[in-house]
Amino acid sequence: MPNDPKQDHSLFERPIFEDPEARALSRVGVVDVGSNSVRLVVFDGAARSPAYFYNEKIMCALGAGIAETGRLNPKGRERALSAIARFAQIARTMRVSGLTAVATAAVREASDGQAFCAEVLEQTGVMIHVIDGAEEARLSAQGVLTGWPGAYGLICDIGGASMELAEINDGQVGRRVTSPLGPLKLRDVKGGKKGRRAFINETLDQLYNQMGNQRNRLFLVGGSWRAIARIDMERQNYPLKVLHEYRMTATSVRETAKYIQSQDPDELRARCGISSSRMDLVPLAIEVLKGVLRRFKPHDIAISSYGIREGVLYEQMPERIRQRDPLIEACRFMEAKDARIPGFGKALYRFIQPLFNAAKPEQHRLIKAACLLHDVSWRAHPDYRAETVFDSTTRANLGGLKHSERVFLGLSLLHRYRNKAEGTRFEELARLLSDKQRHQAEVIGKSMRFGAMLWQSDSENMGSLKYYPKKAELHLRLPTSTGALYGEVAESRFNALCNTLGAAPTVKVRD
Repeated sequence: MPNDPKQDHSLFERPIFEDPEARALSRVGVVDVGSNSVRLVVFDGAARSPAYFYNEKIMCALGAGIAETGRLNPKGRERALSAIARFAQIARTMRVSGLTAVATAAVREASDGQAFCAEVLEQTGVMIHVIDGAEEARLSAQGVLTGWPGAYGLICDIGGASMELAEINDGQVGRRVTSPLGPLKLRDVKGGKKGRRAFINETLDQLYNQMGNQRNRLFLVGGSWRAIARIDMERQNYPLKVLHEYRMTATSVRETAKYIQSQDPDELRARCGISSSRMDLVPLAIEVLKGVLRRFKPHDIAISSYGIREGVLYEQMPERIRQRDPLIEACRFMEAKDARIPGFGKALYRFIQPLFNAAKPEQHRLIKAACLLHDVSWRAHPDYRAETVFDSTTRANLGGLKHSERVFLGLSLLHRYRNKAEGTRFEELARLLSDKQRHQAEVIGKSMRFGAMLWQSDSENMGSLKYYPKKAELHLRLPTSTGALYGEVAESRFNALCNTLGAAPTVKVRD
């Protein structure tokens, strides 16, 4: 991120999606053969922050009963084979450049795991790479780094038959371990809840001895963790239903555990949109999560929707692509694809930047993202552009954003098309922001709303703004060649910006 907000630095370098190495990452397909589910994801779009072009999951429960039989669940095996055959056909139809299939705990532990892989290869042409627990942990950690470059903390990835831990620090993966703490395995532990708790605690003690003290952020990866997060959202009536980067605390996890016990499972499942097969695993998973929190005591908890599949994609990225900001790259891709004048976002940022000289680098990052996205919703009906851009921004597949930052970015873009946020169906989300943040988002939006009136083929000739907060004055200087653009609507929008800033307007047109 830039230290000097007046300079563009890396955030406005040549778009990475124009690079041949980045183009090679388009339409990358990953098949994840897990102990509980089999999923196909096809990535496309901005190489550093790709969109999910296609995403399909089948709950096969390959690992069910493996502790007793030592073999893959026969029905699950049949369903998984059928699913992979379908996925292979879909990948061919989509002209996926490369399809990578990885299998985790169930296949690597089952006595018939290799036979299953051979059958898949023979019938579908898909070669499954069976990875060990350490490699599973590493790929999950790399998936987290896809969304959080430079992140630090402990990755905890739960599957059906195993749970992996990996540490990350300054964007690098460190120690990593695997364990049998998957919900499907815990079903077979003798002694009921008391026996499970003893098994969980004993296993976590071993993991702690291997991993050492890990009291930074805990990143939760895996479907069971996401299901618990959905229930936590339901319990708290949380307004933004986006799982990625959702935050929890040890206290909220304990409260949610009690909440689950007090609810009818079928009604709770229906309210939260959780499948019945996943819901069956939630009580076991939350026992593990409470144990992890007791043993490692992280300072906070973040849900990651990125895991092994994103880690496989990250593995294919050159280092210089990995170093790019996923938010900015995604926004630049969206601008290039959907804006009426691609590239104007950079000029717009330079024009409005003087209003935010006191802003911190992380705030300038959001302002730049807003400028890149300021025109991507132009196809929507004018009456609904504000709501369309807010809705799409807060729920978009954008990496590197906290929930409050999603709302801040969405609110900034809402004000790009609408003076007031009141009366929209998104008012409730504004409670995730402070009054100061809401005001700054309004200033960003109204400055973009005005700046968009000064579109020029020569963006260097837009004019300039000078803001004097102590004198409460905002000066606009326009070259003679641009003066005609300052018509009635432009004047009205400039005055609206000044009113929001509490500043007196001054306009000068001269060369």
